[in-house]
Amino acid sequence: MAEFRLPPNSVIRPGKEWPAPEGASRPRKVIVYRYDPESGENPRTDSYTVDLDDCGPMVLDLLLKIKNEIDPTLSLRRSCREGICGSCAMNIDGRNTLACIKPIADIDGDIRIYPLPHQPIVRDLISDLGNFYRQYAAVEPWLQSSTPAPERERRQSVEQRKKLDGLYECILCACCSTSCPSYWWNSDRYLGPAALLNAWRWITDSRDDATEQRLESLDDPFKLYRCHTIMNCTDACPKGLNPAKAIAEIKKRLIER
Repeated sequence: MAEFRLPPNSVIRPGKEWPAPEGASRPRKVIVYRYDPESGENPRTDSYTVDLDDCGPMVLDLLLKIKNEIDPTLSLRRSCREGICGSCAMNIDGRNTLACIKPIADIDGDIRIYPLPHQPIVRDLISDLGNFYRQYAAVEPWLQSSTPAPERERRQSVEQRKKLDGLYECILCACCSTSCPSYWWNSDRYLGPAALLNAWRWITDSRDDATEQRLESLDDPFKLYRCHTIMNCTDACPKGLNPAKAIAEIKKRLIER
């Protein structure tokens, strides 16, 4: 039987520990992934024991408390705090989600926080999403129309506009794509759930005239057909969207062609 080993410099090692503050009434251990590629050291997991009675209700509140009051070297992205910008996407308790809308109360036992999986790490909880955004740009996510621009607006019926519901709400947090095994192994060629959901958003838009060109571009064994409909993307989406359905609709449209 073949035996595989991780390279020695990729093994995650135990890191520092910060004890509970004196007089803590509701202590909770938080285990956080730490890694600085420039240091030359292995990644590690640091442990912080935080008093939840002196902390906000969301995981982002917890991380900001750690950064502001315990360990200022911790690095993470955050912005809106309302589940709108997608900046604080990370892996919490084994699931990709947004730290700002993940309640601490939903997690049993120690709270384990890692960056989005299978992405290069800039530092600690910050993933390098450059490839993810390039794939999004590759589907040309903007209106393309050969008809002259109207004086006011391009009109849609209520039925036409309704087709965009569940598509335009994507915030590009990358939770779906980084939960997909096909994306893990083929991210150099497979566009991934987020990019394909946004591709379908424009294919199905009645105002867009580039449907044939968009479908032709996606008719590729890797760009589209690496999806095997295991539904991880739909399960992971913090906005309740269904990228797997969008991908299936693209495949269906290509068959109809």
